[in-house]
Amino acid sequence: MAPCIRSAAGTAVDGPGGAPNNAHMSNRVFDQIVIGAGGMGSAAIYELSRRGQRVLGLEQFAVPHELGSSAGATRIFRFAYFEHPSYVPLMRLSFARWQALERDFGERLVTVTGGLDIGLPEGRVIRGAKAACKEHALPHEVLRAAEVARRHPAWRLPPEFEAVYQSEAGFLPADRAILAHVALARRLGAEVRENEPVRGWRAVGDRVEVETEQGRYEAGALVVAAGAWSGRMLGQYGFESLAVPERQVVGWFETGGAHFAPGAFPVFILDCPENGGYYGFPERAAGEGFKLGRFHHREEKVDPDTIDRRILPEDEAVLRWIGRYLSAAMGAAMGFKTCMFVNSPDEHFIVDLLPGHGNVAVAAGFSGHGYKFCSGIGEVLADLAMHGTTRHDTALFSLARLRPVPSPRLRGEG
Repeated sequence: MAPCIRSAAGTAVDGPGGAPNNAHMSNRVFDQIVIGAGGMGSAAIYELSRRGQRVLGLEQFAVPHELGSSAGATRIFRFAYFEHPSYVPLMRLSFARWQALERDFGERLVTVTGGLDIGLPEGRVIRGAKAACKEHALPHEVLRAAEVARRHPAWRLPPEFEAVYQSEAGFLPADRAILAHVALARRLGAEVRENEPVRGWRAVGDRVEVETEQGRYEAGALVVAAGAWSGRMLGQYGFESLAVPERQVVGWFETGGAHFAPGAFPVFILDCPENGGYYGFPERAAGEGFKLGRFHHREEKVDPDTIDRRILPEDEAVLRWIGRYLSAAMGAAMGFKTCMFVNSPDEHFIVDLLPGHGNVAVAAGFSGHGYKFCSGIGEVLADLAMHGTTRHDTALFSLARLRPVPSPRLRGEG
């Protein structure tokens, strides 16, 4: 899916791999085009449609699919955001938008379980969660290890550990939420074309053109939410190193009791000083198992088209390592799923306009913690695509924070 780039004279120049000319085809015209209909793209399609825009969404696979970053059924949402306190207002926006989506779609999407951030008091997770709670006046409790075990008997933590409990956390159904955004957008008149890979895009004056094998489309603005394929879609802007796909595996394990039910087992982030970070979910239904993953699993950078989706013994071993923190031996594996993180250099998001393009917005590099914000990011992307700016604080997500991103002119074309 190599983009086209523009020469100094404004004529189209094929990017790496080329893009089809489709010279015989006439453009179909929209107000907005969104490339990608996963978590972020589907939310942008819906929000733009809700604002009365004529929207085209282009997705290379089905809606939804399990080949990108939204596989694995559920995603955590949390407010005690240890990564940076500035995520909390975005979480509040996103949570309100998730609730509105529930009402509009007529289906429950938000499950509140409470959330535990667990680790050493001096560790990044505990310090960061406390800082976010303090700065944004979030209700929370700081629990010692013995109190965690009393309230949540599945855990057996080292005595020196603490947990920050925040009652508003929970999880979302990733696939159903994508379907909800797309279904509602279609009701509002959006055209979402599935199984239609994008071959290239280009800017022509103050317009954009997008080409696929099936057609050529034109719009006043473009949103690129290509997930693991961002590097190919935005290669001339350096996104091969700004949005790097990484293999991720999650697993479900037999529980053998009620200790892992939603009322007893909150969603969690566990900061293990000897083995990195883990995250997990309660058992949603009897026999499903509780779900867990390790951040950056086995630290494998991958090509999204050739990623190894087989589950190896090493994958299961990484997940079972967490068993030393549980009060009983982990049960049998119930299933596994392979998906991808798409990591930015600092693991904060990229949500911005492309340099030199006031009508091309990009959402990328969500680094394994972005899905909970899809509904809010959709609003931000709609703002950027329609107005070139947003009232929401997105300074942490700017391209400029990473390094100067080359424009096509800086790549020797002018």
